[in-house]
Amino acid sequence: MPTTPPHPKFSAMEAPSTSSIEPKTPRIQPPLNLHTPHNPSPSRTIYSDRFIPSRSSSNFALFNITNNPSSSSSDDSTSAYNSLLKAALFGPEFGGTFSPLSPEKSYLYGKFGGRSSNNSVLQSTPTNCNIFKYKTETRKSLHSLTPFGFDYQLPGVSHSPVNTRRKVPRSPYKVLDAPALQDDFYLNLVDWSSNNVLAVGLSHCVYLWHASSSKVVKLCDLGIDDTVCSVGWAQRGTHLAVGTGNGNLQLWDATRCKRVRTMEGHRLRVGALAWSSSMLSSGSRDKSILQHDIRAQDNYVSKLSGHKSEVCGLKWSYDNRELASGGNDNRLFVWNQHSTQPVLKYCEHTAAVKAIAWSPHLHGLLASGGGTADRCIHFWNTTTNSHLNCMDTGSQVCNLAWSKNVNELVSTHGYSQNQIIVWRYPTMSKLATLTGHSYRVLYLAISPDGQTIVTGAGDETLRFWNVFPSAKSQNTESEIGASSLGRTQIR
Repeated sequence: MPTTPPHPKFSAMEAPSTSSIEPKTPRIQPPLNLHTPHNPSPSRTIYSDRFIPSRSSSNFALFNITNNPSSSSSDDSTSAYNSLLKAALFGPEFGGTFSPLSPEKSYLYGKFGGRSSNNSVLQSTPTNCNIFKYKTETRKSLHSLTPFGFDYQLPGVSHSPVNTRRKVPRSPYKVLDAPALQDDFYLNLVDWSSNNVLAVGLSHCVYLWHASSSKVVKLCDLGIDDTVCSVGWAQRGTHLAVGTGNGNLQLWDATRCKRVRTMEGHRLRVGALAWSSSMLSSGSRDKSILQHDIRAQDNYVSKLSGHKSEVCGLKWSYDNRELASGGNDNRLFVWNQHSTQPVLKYCEHTAAVKAIAWSPHLHGLLASGGGTADRCIHFWNTTTNSHLNCMDTGSQVCNLAWSKNVNELVSTHGYSQNQIIVWRYPTMSKLATLTGHSYRVLYLAISPDGQTIVTGAGDETLRFWNVFPSAKSQNTESEIGASSLGRTQIR
């Protein structure tokens, strides 16, 4: 019986011939020489298990490395690549030098990259960014962890910072019980002084809560025949103005818990207050705004008329030159220091305007929010008398406050979601939506360091939230009050 010859084994680098099959003959393979490259015959087709990319399709221009065989050899390209790789991994002092930019590229990079001028050749003098070097920083941005940091710019490579989303805690770090805190949209019963003391009006009494010690002091009691409708701290934080339901305005020395004077003039309740140095403005249900100079003996020095319904919002600008007022007549007015009639009138709101806030970052930028039928936040430029933007929030806007550390603002809302929203301006993108109150969030105040807000609602609670970064570190979340989590009573 004929036997079939054994199937020959083929080399991985040679193709078998189909015309003839030679019997297997043992051969001794020479040892592999690592220093002598193997050059197969050019007439043979090479089959390999490795994929070698074609460098002709590589974008060497991205790293300013030329790949022109007529002008540079392969050794030059390899040397440039090695220098680039070493500089990226171990720092620029290990990478050597790079080929200069053309005048056109140098101009563009100097215009957008900020490192060259007068069309000169770009010369980068980066600092040491060795990734193995010990650094004292404990927190870095995502972009600083890349081999190419901000201080080390490569020719032709554009760098843009990574916009990391700041984390805002979703829960309050402290909750205070505030019995008898009224559920009235037109009142302003919470204010935070520059001395870190929180004033709260509860029924016919005013209480002071010292944030540094959590000590509660009863400042005054108006009696059962009167109620507290508004509170407002002077800029120095030593005196507190109290608007009453009988239309009077009381001034108290908080350090001595002593009433300094009582100013009359309003016929109905005083629900809005605003300080400007020694000038105190008060808004009332009698539709008027009174200007009080606490240095003068008179009850008030001027009367501002214009609103057709109760005045429920008042705010002086940061330069004390403009006063913004909002009323239940859906109007937003702007007054100057000497006018008795509004110099600017805005009628775009379709509900009561209580939420008013001046930007501390841009002169003349004013934000206002409308009630249940409006639900919008409008932005105005009082310098040019122009309407800038409108954002529909979906619920009643009760309060607005700008951060003094970053270009952000916070809004509190009522019907129907009772939420707190942190916005980034001017994109008006939401950084966080905070919930916890079961009633309308009618009251808002911000701490003197600009990091913490306190909110009050008809659920008779005051909640403290860390929403804004500090002035020194705007990319890290505030840790104020992290160790004081708990619930206490304000009286």
